[in-house]
Amino acid sequence: MGSWIEATGAMISELGSANFARELSGILKSIVPFDYTVVFGYRGAARPMDLFDDFPDRKRKVFVEDYQEGPYLLDPFFLACGNKIEAGLYRIRDLAPDRFFQGEYYRNYYARTGLAEEVGFVIEIPENVYVVVSMMRAEKPFSAREFRQVSEIWPIVRAASQRHWHDLAATIGNLNPASSDSGLLQSVEQAFQNFGAGVLTPRERQVVEFTLKGHSADAVGKILGISPGTVSIHRRNIYSKLRIRSQGELFSGFIETLVENPR
Repeated sequence: MGSWIEATGAMISELGSANFARELSGILKSIVPFDYTVVFGYRGAARPMDLFDDFPDRKRKVFVEDYQEGPYLLDPFFLACGNKIEAGLYRIRDLAPDRFFQGEYYRNYYARTGLAEEVGFVIEIPENVYVVVSMMRAEKPFSAREFRQVSEIWPIVRAASQRHWHDLAATIGNLNPASSDSGLLQSVEQAFQNFGAGVLTPRERQVVEFTLKGHSADAVGKILGISPGTVSIHRRNIYSKLRIRSQGELFSGFIETLVENPR
């Protein structure tokens, strides 16, 4: 216990400084071991802001740079913030749709990270900003005991993060002046509405959205109030209209559209 108490003191002394997030990461690693920490700030339609990470250069391209180019729109943590989930500690698998680990976001992006598990603190900040402090493991998932241990420090993580990043909305707004005032859910919806516009029907674009997010045909059908068979028909029509043959190509096309036409 002594090690993390000492680390907490070091973190508090760094509130407001550039070293705060590194000290926060040190506290968490003194409680449970893990490989990487990344802290993203989310607000509206703005590209996620990398507030801190400790990735080696070869990993940072996938975890940060590629992520910011568009895959974040399908990230369960990003979507949870858009749905204004209750602040707290979550495993990514508890936030993910039913077919997330078979979906194209996972296969085309997330699997490239080589992670065994990601858990994250979701912290609400004034003016519709969220900060997610992610702890990542490459070898094995966090045990139930480890999850409980790290969750016990939640009150400290929340209070310190809210104090340190209290004015983050202005920072993100200055970096993304054209988009920072829009709602986060609106930005996601707009991205999917734009994809295939003029080619796909509104219903087909809805099917694309929920499919790429990792929902099964059954789940998509329940969300849209149609049968799984109708969902399959829509998917065939989508593939035909876009001249593609797989969900992998669908995912790639969506990301390419985001890169070519940033919001």
